[in-house]
Amino acid sequence: MIKLTKKQKLVYDYIAEYVKDHGTSPTYREVCAGLGLSSVSAVAEHIDNLITLGALRKSPKAARSLEVVDITYPETVALFRQKMATATEEELEILRKSAKILDIDLSESEE
Repeated sequence: MIKLTKKQKLVYDYIAEYVKDHGTSPTYREVCAGLGLSSVSAVAEHIDNLITLGALRKSPKAARSLEVVDITYPETVALFRQKMATATEEELEILRKSAKILDIDLSESEE
């Protein structure tokens, strides 16, 4: 998983939830208002950093074009779960510790 600062994680999560709820990405002003921030330029900086990190994509010269990228590496989670299905207790403990170090969420998501 890509490591994000607390503010970057807030911005990323807000944008992901907004896209899920509205089907389009928010404007920078909507992100600013939605998170109670006072500076649109700070939001722009966080978004630019998220784009650089690969957590967001943006189409140039297009409004509301932010695209949220899955930063959880689902293929890694699948490999961990596959190995855990046949692992011994000792191996399970090692896999859990490894997942924690790598910040991999092995819980099942209910959607």
